[in-house]
Amino acid sequence: MKLATFDVGGTVRVGLVSEDETTIQLIAATDMLDVITRWDALSGSLAAGGEGVPLSSVKLLAPIPHPRRNIICVGKNYRDHAKEFAQSGFEAGAVAGAEIDTHPAVFSKPASTVVGPDAVVETHPGVTDAIDYEVELALVIGRGGRGIKAADAFKHIFGYTIVNDVTARDIQKNHKQWFLGKSLDTFCPMGPWITTADAVDAENLDVKTWVNGELRQDANTRDLIFTIPSLIETISAGMTLEPGDIIATGTPSGVGIGFKPPRFLKAGDVVKLSISGIGELTNRFV
Repeated sequence: MKLATFDVGGTVRVGLVSEDETTIQLIAATDMLDVITRWDALSGSLAAGGEGVPLSSVKLLAPIPHPRRNIICVGKNYRDHAKEFAQSGFEAGAVAGAEIDTHPAVFSKPASTVVGPDAVVETHPGVTDAIDYEVELALVIGRGGRGIKAADAFKHIFGYTIVNDVTARDIQKNHKQWFLGKSLDTFCPMGPWITTADAVDAENLDVKTWVNGELRQDANTRDLIFTIPSLIETISAGMTLEPGDIIATGTPSGVGIGFKPPRFLKAGDVVKLSISGIGELTNRFV
């Protein structure tokens, strides 16, 4: 199932997107977090179907527009991207020959970064001139827990969405840690919806990015260095994950810093992300 948050006539609602992605069926819930926490009770009635409105008549928002908990991200989690990052000159403190980390690099993004499909992403002139794109499969926690073992990890996933981990590479480098370079307003486009975990094989999804129609990133989630179960085990060790937490699993090679010279984004650029089984996420930079 595909579950979306949307604006219709100035009111924010949640709904079930039809298989052909032409209509959306309203769900009697306050928001997406309410849907996630009450999913066992709601899912049966949704499967029976109901009257929908045309998807073209609503404005899609980020599936979780104002995250109340964590947006957790993982860096350098595809081998080719780890190599291109280490060779780019933008990785502060990089050690030659140590492109692949022994432990995942984990950081966070604040809720103020989140925008939805077709929303504009600010280029922040005067703050950065080195903006990059990163397509990422993001998982949404459905069942919370602490000390989750890898063998049980998939039981805790509600579904998946797409995240663009937009990054100011100059700020990322200058401040050593990644938080500031990842956290400018609008730097986390998310959507177009959440696809429930039972509908996709998260370990075999095609992941792609186009910039102004040019294919830049093209990989598959089977190439993740640290698997989804291992990430959940690592992140939940001593830290409680709760329903609605979002974990972005890393980006493949083909980002702007991988080119020589780097190809950073500028005002007017359009970035489209695609993950098979989920959908597409497009945003314009201004």
